[in-house]
Amino acid sequence: MSTLLTIHDVPVFTCAPDGDAIRCEADALDLIGNAGYQGARWVVIPAERLDDEFFRLSSRVAGDIVQKFANYGMGLVVLGDITRHTEASSALRDFVRECNRGRQTWFLADTTELRDRLGGGTAGN
Repeated sequence: MSTLLTIHDVPVFTCAPDGDAIRCEADALDLIGNAGYQGARWVVIPAERLDDEFFRLSSRVAGDIVQKFANYGMGLVVLGDITRHTEASSALRDFVRECNRGRQTWFLADTTELRDRLGGGTAGN
């Protein structure tokens, strides 16, 4: 079950940790549509909901999904521990670092980090 939360006056659509894997652009579009309908500016996806292909940059799944969120002006947060993926890929580590410098896509460890980011004025979508 997904829920709409307000964190520091920012509407955030949060996906439940259990549920179908998010595997492709079509799955991302469903989330974007649902979140947008509810007035969200950010979508939080627990890392465990993302198919392993998302974390293999050569598959282009991550790039395609991130681009969909950017096209629709919706922020994306991948929430949770992705250490096993970043330890296996320097390219993914670089991608995560670059995303976290921006204001569109963040890879965050927990909701405390999300609250800090949204409260720090970096949520400006």
